Amino acid sequence: MKPPAFTHHACRTVEEAVGLLDSASDDSKVISGGQSLVPMMNLRLANPAHLVDLNGIPGLNGIEVGDRTLTVGATARQHAVERSTHVATSAPLLAAALKHVGHPQIRNRGTVVGSLCHADPAAEMPAVFLTLGGHVSAQSASGTRTIAAGDFFDSYLTTALEPNEIATAVTFDTPNGSSGWYFEEVARRHGDFAVIGIVALLTLSGGVISDARLTVFGGAATPVRIPAAEQLLVGVAAADVDADLLARAAAETSAALRPSDDIHASGDYRRHVAGVLTTRGISTSLERAVAGS
Repeated sequence: MKPPAFTHHACRTVEEAVGLLDSASDDSKVISGGQSLVPMMNLRLANPAHLVDLNGIPGLNGIEVGDRTLTVGATARQHAVERSTHVATSAPLLAAALKHVGHPQIRNRGTVVGSLCHADPAAEMPAVFLTLGGHVSAQSASGTRTIAAGDFFDSYLTTALEPNEIATAVTFDTPNGSSGWYFEEVARRHGDFAVIGIVALLTLSGGVISDARLTVFGGAATPVRIPAAEQLLVGVAAADVDADLLARAAAETSAALRPSDDIHASGDYRRHVAGVLTTRGISTSLERAVAGS
């Protein structure tokens, strides 16, 4: 299969790229890794007349660790983030989740920022971003702005980015040493999009859970935080997390989802597995948090 005809623009500066988008935003797409966009073009699901290529722009492939933050540039490859010792230390959840993204050949070319902007609800990076928190840096011809993680995903394959904006970087908030994490997905084969998956992050303060984050992906049009389950955990001593509390949290997760049936799984199956993964996520995150305290 081949894509429809298009004009390729090899940009050398961000200003050049946003200028092109500003003049033809309705008929243009930004490309960096292209691991989602190119297959869609080959299948004629996307038909942009112009591809605005960011790969020739210096300075967009950085990985920078700040004070409780990790910033990944728009053209930083997934494999570079996955293998970074800085990422492994400051954001081990991100490094672990990246191993589930496609296959090594995909990660050698694909980008973290591109995965977020594609916003597939069964993809790993959007769920990790929503769990860790942070913001996307966006630039247009009229200026720059930041979009918080909780405001970034609008619907299926849709984000808060405007058609004339480029996401130049994503900044993840990084947890402290008293936090524990968990990532798991159920897929038909390794590298496939998740049938259902969960990301968990628990933080302890004085042996008590001070922050709890549970995100399910693959069960709705966007990744979904589960506040009812999170609220059950906050304020509970680590030693008091028992089977009854885990069961209640799992029930809240299952009840919060309304996934549809498809050829891969039924909605009932997804709800059930989400509950099972919730118990595993809380237990494992808590163990890691206690060990790091």
